[in-house]
Amino acid sequence: MLSENKLADWLQRASKFETAIKSAIVGQEKAIHLLTIAIFSRGHVLLEGDVGVGKTTLLRAVARALGGSYERVEGSVDMMPTDLIYHTYISEDGRPKVDPGPLLIHGNALSTFFFNEINRARPQVHSLMLRAMAERSVTAFNKEHRFPHLQVFADRNRIEKEETFEISSAAKDRFLMEISIETPAESTIQKDLIFNNKFYDVDSLIHNVPSAVIPYDELNDIATKIQDNVKESEPMKEYAIRLWTALRDPGTLGVREIDGLKVDKLVESGASPRGMAMLIRAAKVNAWLAGRLDLIPEDLHGGLQETMAHRIVLFPNYEFQHKQIVEKLISCCTKRVPSP
Repeated sequence: MLSENKLADWLQRASKFETAIKSAIVGQEKAIHLLTIAIFSRGHVLLEGDVGVGKTTLLRAVARALGGSYERVEGSVDMMPTDLIYHTYISEDGRPKVDPGPLLIHGNALSTFFFNEINRARPQVHSLMLRAMAERSVTAFNKEHRFPHLQVFADRNRIEKEETFEISSAAKDRFLMEISIETPAESTIQKDLIFNNKFYDVDSLIHNVPSAVIPYDELNDIATKIQDNVKESEPMKEYAIRLWTALRDPGTLGVREIDGLKVDKLVESGASPRGMAMLIRAAKVNAWLAGRLDLIPEDLHGGLQETMAHRIVLFPNYEFQHKQIVEKLISCCTKRVPSP
């Protein structure tokens, strides 16, 4: 078992990491904390938000503070899976040449991969990313290329729907969390973002973020140690199962309606065992970041919306209000499921 001193040392590093991100990003404290949970859970993240709210800037700050190699691609309707593996061009001597693409160019030093507007790319591209996310490897040039430290961050524009491709449930399930990035509500922060010139020069802003605050190549090991050291009691296991059951079938709570919606025709499918296991991983990291080595209900609640919402599929007549309805569903379940 990892010593408490070692865990405390890494806890300080996690705190410094969040502080480093906040030196460039304002008004996104919750999103930064959730990203920290995802990083120490070694889970991939899907970001959702309007244009211009700072998603790319946030991820650039994360990549710099994390260290390792960073790569970014832009989703487009004409993108092909091979565009992630290699690119071809005519060299100076007039001969065709093939160079490694964004997934391969950094080798096993690839730490942060940002897929901007992933829903603009075709399903074939999603399938390749699914393989890379699930196995942290791809096969190319008759060889398997591994990325042991890879963490994928993707974002999608929730407004524009033209020339976009919906991400399948299987692909969504590979993301530990879907985090919503909203415009800060506090007026002083809004004024700062609009009138402070430092936010216009993103390169300088990111350059001021301390680099490699966390040794990226040690994250896999510390993530395993956190999971091994944070313990869940038998009552907590039973609580997690009851919560999972309620989210899949809210009728088990003895309620017929949630905010006027009949529960028997509400949830078509819920989170899989893999999805629930991801929630527990995130909850254990949440407990560790709070300075505890025992799991409590609040640790599950801390990332429940972000971990479960994109895994819950409503019946078609309710899907157009997915976000609002799932928020009410999760709120109802956390209030009604008896906690230990």
